[in-house]
Amino acid sequence: MMSEPTIHLLVGTSKGAFVLDGDADRGHWRVRGPYCDGWPINHAVGDPATGTMWAGGGSDWTGAGVWRSDDAGHTWELTKLTTGQLDQWAANDPGFAAMMGWTEEPVPFGDRFAQVWSLGRSAGRLYAGTKPAMLLVSDDDGRTWDEVKGLSDHPSREEWVPGGAGLVLHTIVADPQDPERMWLGISSAGVFATTDGGVTWERRNDLADPHAGDAYDHPASASDGHTGLCVHHMEGAPGGRLYQQNHHGVWRSDDGAGTWHDVTAGLPSTFGFPLWAHPHDGGTVWTLPLNGDMEGRFPPDASAAVWRSRDAGATWEAMREGLPQEACFFTVLRQGMTGDHQDPAGVYFGTNSGSVFASRDEGETWSEVARHLPTVLSVDVVLEPAVVPVAGS
Repeated sequence: MMSEPTIHLLVGTSKGAFVLDGDADRGHWRVRGPYCDGWPINHAVGDPATGTMWAGGGSDWTGAGVWRSDDAGHTWELTKLTTGQLDQWAANDPGFAAMMGWTEEPVPFGDRFAQVWSLGRSAGRLYAGTKPAMLLVSDDDGRTWDEVKGLSDHPSREEWVPGGAGLVLHTIVADPQDPERMWLGISSAGVFATTDGGVTWERRNDLADPHAGDAYDHPASASDGHTGLCVHHMEGAPGGRLYQQNHHGVWRSDDGAGTWHDVTAGLPSTFGFPLWAHPHDGGTVWTLPLNGDMEGRFPPDASAAVWRSRDAGATWEAMREGLPQEACFFTVLRQGMTGDHQDPAGVYFGTNSGSVFASRDEGETWSEVARHLPTVLSVDVVLEPAVVPVAGS
């Protein structure tokens, strides 16, 4: 029998948000949901200090919004940000409006974007990235929102081109030591950084070795002294280090994204979406490579493995115990891997086939803790506020 939950996995899916409640030893899990009225939830996150949870998503049908929960994900309240096709139909059809329980409410951004794709928390402020790419900020825990004009008005804006999923701001990384510093990942515009709280932004896609990408032959690969601009995901690590998985490899920066080193050597492929960095060891990072852009986007040889580096990407080792080793064709998406701050750190990932896998020993062994969920779009961890992370986390 499961004890009282002390850890929650927030799982964003194509059919709403789910919560996996885990006990203190992270060995027993209980699934509940779906929440958020079945909206597609691209990213759900929580505040470890308060336990508050947020879920961002939407669609062309619903419009975009951010949901908020103050009771460990049992109930959720929506702040709607844009209108969708449902609103257009209901506004012109009283019968349809009555059937849907629709009432006209003002939204702050009209129909400017269809989805929230990412959420991030920094120094008491909540940030949201959208599709098409905009950055929003809230000073009241997601109840009201403003556009970060410094990014919207960036001089390079006309050069931004969409990736396969559109022009999405999918990654927000805050500096825990400096609330004025933040990094963003946009497909396909690359990495952006601010050191003044979002007033101004710099593109930061330079290679540490300007010639490192010359041998690659792919439109999204490194060239002309820059990493490929189709960044898939980015994670911060202790000591100001950053890691990114882009369309053509895994990269590391030791200078706040000023320059990037290719650390793909030793991995079975250059393509993938997710990665996660250890919360108190800047040299440890996990990723889940896929077989390639045009080859099906599933684990190489249809055999699942999470790959771990203990030396900042100099070498990699495959972690397979407990993962399917035959006929495995799932994909893990860009926000689909995360971890906790306990010792040893837990690592978690979700698949587009509706499974969630968990490791209590930093990836050495794995167990499937949920299955048959809708397509998993994101996974995040929230500890109960009474649980204090280990020193240095």
